Amino acid sequence: MADTTYLDWPFFEPRHKALAEELHAWCRANLTGHHDDVDTACRAHVKTLGASGWLKHTGAADGERLDVRTLCLIRETIAQYDGLAEFSFAMQGLGMGAVTLFGTPEQKQWLARTRSGAAIAGFAITEPEAGSDAAAAKMTATRVQGGFVLRGEKTYISNGGIADVYVVFARTGEAPGAKGLSAFLVPADTKGLRVAARIDVMAPHPLALLDFDTVEVPEAALIGKPGDGFKIAMSVLDVFRSTVGAAALGFARRALDETLTRVKTRKVGGAPLADLQMVQGHIADMALDIDAAALLVYRAAWTKDSGAPRITREASMAKLDATEAAQRVIDMAVQLHGGDGVKSGSVVEHLYREIRALRIYEGASDVQRVIIARAVLGG
Repeated sequence: MADTTYLDWPFFEPRHKALAEELHAWCRANLTGHHDDVDTACRAHVKTLGASGWLKHTGAADGERLDVRTLCLIRETIAQYDGLAEFSFAMQGLGMGAVTLFGTPEQKQWLARTRSGAAIAGFAITEPEAGSDAAAAKMTATRVQGGFVLRGEKTYISNGGIADVYVVFARTGEAPGAKGLSAFLVPADTKGLRVAARIDVMAPHPLALLDFDTVEVPEAALIGKPGDGFKIAMSVLDVFRSTVGAAALGFARRALDETLTRVKTRKVGGAPLADLQMVQGHIADMALDIDAAALLVYRAAWTKDSGAPRITREASMAKLDATEAAQRVIDMAVQLHGGDGVKSGSVVEHLYREIRALRIYEGASDVQRVIIARAVLGG
């Protein structure tokens, strides 16, 4: 099993270490990492994670608050065993993040279903012409008697096609750009909402293009106030960007674990690869990347849990560094596995495909650099 000495860092309380140890045991007993049908596997993961109590951490009921360190530890741990299970856990949190932070009591009734695994959540913000620049969204929400009518498209929507409910961001037009967006809670069976296309990616996940063709929603579907959509989205990402870094850490730890086994057992010239100083140098770089990224991830999570209203700079640093570092670690893992590293179906080959998307979603790496620079320049 990958190194867990970081659990003794002062960022954590005893309950965090106990949770991580319990989850490692659960993952070993319940996750295989192999799936023939992605949709079926995700539905099964959500039910199993819910029944086992892990999804209760993805949302907060009244009087509770999200524990970001717990979210990070869970994502990191599950990622070491099964990327699709990690995705299933993460989307229950991200999908319902706006409801957890800003929802009405009626909207929060959905949390009982998503936290138990009875319903699957989706987060619909990306559009064909608005990815990292969420303020450029063109989808409209026109006010009518008793509610709103949504028209437009959303793309690369995680859980698209299998979700029971989506948080959808659309332009209500209170002001240009970011200040003219609002957030809505839209059940997947709402008339006019359809899955226009499924999207295949290099590491299979349920993704879809959603078409909103005159979708009528009641006033009660509005999350927060009109025009607060961008603020809501950024507040959700403020929490969950740190957890993306944690997932990347999980992939990287598994890659290092696999590599250590490889270099200790694979012989060249009659001696293990691990005896070569060049290989030792690569192993040192991998371990350094992982520990440095972990420090940034758990600094951000600890800062948020300590009461900071916003951790935009810290979360962006954590997401950027951890995903880029994990890419380097996994690439070196493939290299040190030689031909076996690019063999379809091998653990490191799978990790190589899994990690790539994390440097793009929830704000691509260069977007994180812009956010960090603006925070530094602004003092």
